[in-house]
This record gives sequence, structure tokens and C-alpha cells, in this order.
Amino acid sequence: MAGPLNGKLVTVFGGSGFVGRHTVRALARAGWRVRVAVRRPDLAGFLQPLGSVGQIQAVQANLRYRWSIERALDEADAVANLVGILAPSGRQSFEAVQAFGARAIAEAAQAAGITNLTHVSAIGADPASPALYARSKAQGEAGVLAAVPEAVVLRPSIVFGPEDEFFNRFAKMAQISPVLPVIGPDTRFQPVFVGDVAAAIVAALDGRAERGTVYELGGPEVLTFRECLELLLAEIYRKRSIVPVPFWAAKLQGRILQMLPGAPLTLDQVLMLQRDNVVSDAAEAEGRTLAGLGIQPTSLEAILPTYLAQYRVQGQFADRRSA
Repeated sequence: MAGPLNGKLVTVFGGSGFVGRHTVRALARAGWRVRVAVRRPDLAGFLQPLGSVGQIQAVQANLRYRWSIERALDEADAVANLVGILAPSGRQSFEAVQAFGARAIAEAAQAAGITNLTHVSAIGADPASPALYARSKAQGEAGVLAAVPEAVVLRPSIVFGPEDEFFNRFAKMAQISPVLPVIGPDTRFQPVFVGDVAAAIVAALDGRAERGTVYELGGPEVLTFRECLELLLAEIYRKRSIVPVPFWAAKLQGRILQMLPGAPLTLDQVLMLQRDNVVSDAAEAEGRTLAGLGIQPTSLEAILPTYLAQYRVQGQFADRRSA
């Protein structure tokens, strides 16, 4: 259900993705008119029912072509960039999408006189990181802030929710495998609910964030990789062995598997798992967090049962006695 329209138009790049669809719905509820800029608008029709008639419109845009970005920003009051990839594929490289693409959007916004820009990056963005993913995220942040110094940058930890690629992936694995291999079992995460990330984006666009600031978004719990999997298994009522994979072996696997179509594992992902993915002490002390935006973080326990029940032996009707 959409809220009363505020008369403002926001262009959302990457609005048909996991974080994007929740953000589009939250923006519609906040009264924004939403223009969703995607490569395949014919596949984004599912977004329209998230708002009132005519409130949400999908348009074609490709970050490799500046003219398509400029067209998508025509007469917009604000812009949100949610485009990101977990692994490169063809021309969709980390450099093209997360560095060049982010900078291109910001430069087009600056040329159009738009200063209300929110850019979604990731915790771990670091120009000195050994991982290409983290370096490209840092390059994207730098490009955005150079073009639009007033931009707000949001860095979420691992994002969870109904369509996530973390808990769903391992839950599917637990359905068919007696063991769950884990790389970096002691690496710490601070999973953040996708609805809270969407609320943070709305808060930034509505002017409730400090301009030119980098916020780090994490949930209320800090868990190791192993603890995340243990929580998952408890939710789907399955007993599986969690087997640690040494980093040296994981790197070898990543080098090989990344050459396959739809690579199940890449070297870059292994390198990212060597570092904790949590909100920094500096961000906590300076209020650059969800709490600083007036958002109470949602716990894993409140959300996981709503979409992981499908992985139980008897689905939503299962109980622990039948596990």
C-alpha cells in the first residue's frame, strides 16, 4: 500500500534486484514516485503492484552507456544506486559495474543538478583489499563522493531476507547433503535485514542522514560463519555436520570453480571471507549506523522462520519432533 504522494521522483538503479525490490516498495510507501532503471524493464513488471497505479515505472538503462543514465535521470529529484554483483560475468565485471558504473551515475547526477544521491556499497570496501570485489566497491564510493560530495553511502553487512543468496543457498545445500563445508568458520558477520536496508535508503533520500557520510549497516547480532549455519540448521530442523575448509584449499577450489558458468565459488569470495564483515567501532561511536538513522535493527530470529520453513522435511507443518 502506497502512502500519500510527496510529488518527488526518485530514479533507482538496480531496483529489480534483491535489495531493490524491497527499496522500491519502501519508497512507494513513503510517497515517492519511483522510476526503476534496469537493463531489462520487460522483466521488472512485478514491481508495479508495489505502489499505486502509475507510481512505479521501469525504464531501460545500462551503466556502460552514459546517455541511458542521463535519460533515466531526466527530471528526477533524487537517485539511488543499488547496482552490485557478487561475481563477474561476461561484460559485467566488478570494474564496469561497481567502479565505473557508480561513478557514471554520480557524474550524470551532478550534471543534472541532483545532489540527493544515496549509494549502496558494502562493509569491507577497501582500496587496499586483495579482493577485487572490495577494491571495486571502494573505487565506486570514491567516484560517487568526488562527483557528488553530498551523497550518502550505505555499507551493509550480509543482507538477509526472503530472496537472499546466503541462508537460502545453504538451506538448499542442507536438503541434499549430509555435510555443510564452511570457509572461514570463525569469520564474523553482522547480518542485516533487507527491510532495514531499504528503510535506511528511504531515510537517506528523505534527508534524515548526514550528507557526505558513510554509514555502516549491521543487525543486532554478530555471529561467526559457523554460528550462522548452526542457526540455519536449527530453523530447518536438520542435523548436518559443519566441516571447516582450510583457506589454502578454498583458494585452490575458487581458482578452478570460478571458470565454470554460474561459478559456485570464486577466489575473490574466499579472499573476502578472510576478513570480518561487521560494523566498525568508529561507525558505532560516531552514530553512522542504523540506530543513527533512527532504525531499530531486526533480529535474525524474527525473520528467518518466515522463509526458511520451506526447507524443513515437512515444510511449514514440520515440528522439531519430526526432524
